[in-house]
Amino acid sequence: MPFGPASRLGVSLFDETPPVEWVPGQSEEDDEVLIRAVYRQVLGNAYVMESERLAVEESQFKSGAYSVREFVRAVAKSGLYRARFLEKAPHYRVTELNFRHLLGRAPNSFDEMKAHSAIIDTKGFEADIDSYIDSDEYQSTFGENIVPYIRGYKTEALSHMVGFTHTFQLVRGASTSSLKADLAGGTPKLNSLVINAIATPVNPAGSTFRNPALGSYVRLGAGASEEGKVYRIEVTGYRAKAVNRVSQFRRANQVYLVPFNQLSDEYQRIHKQGGTIVSITPV
Repeated sequence: MPFGPASRLGVSLFDETPPVEWVPGQSEEDDEVLIRAVYRQVLGNAYVMESERLAVEESQFKSGAYSVREFVRAVAKSGLYRARFLEKAPHYRVTELNFRHLLGRAPNSFDEMKAHSAIIDTKGFEADIDSYIDSDEYQSTFGENIVPYIRGYKTEALSHMVGFTHTFQLVRGASTSSLKADLAGGTPKLNSLVINAIATPVNPAGSTFRNPALGSYVRLGAGASEEGKVYRIEVTGYRAKAVNRVSQFRRANQVYLVPFNQLSDEYQRIHKQGGTIVSITPV
């Protein structure tokens, strides 16, 4: 079961939809549903045009030459996957996305990320894909016949709470894709967070909080306020200021350092502008 109300976390569709599994003797329509489910999961919920589909690999799956696991492997090693992810992002971002696409969760530790990055460097991209799909975790969770699915919000998929919060940095609802419309784009989202094992805010679906690019903020000078305290306010929920007002996507990544004696005024200002305060912590 997910932690907290599934509808507010943006995982209700994941939670209410059973895994897609191949069964002997299923119809051609069922094969098509499964194939589309593989594309959706492995390609990070990106739209796939008919001309981009892997006709040969699909045919091999339908004929029984490929199991679901081998079809997943073929899609993950395809030029389509390379063009969408490997060629557009550095290794650590690719590793984050591989965990999402192939194991359905965020990396549990920096050691996991380093190990996969090392495989890419020394053995190549295809060997790294194999390391996920041939892992004990993949076999015990999905086996030969189940399409991988997002599961990082479930306690059985995690080794600690940090991994739970990191999943929501990679997946913000069933309608989100891995790169398109993501504030991070091709830059790593979890790098420093995984290195330092830092949990992140889990926000309601429809908004996101991206860790600031700069390092930790510090109070400069003695007596930065009369009480000597400064607070760090993380805010999400601001809407994009598009000139044509067409875009209604929520944006985020605002951090304010506020002296104690201005905290109340800043709180009111943020809410008047439509922001949502994620956390208030002393610096």
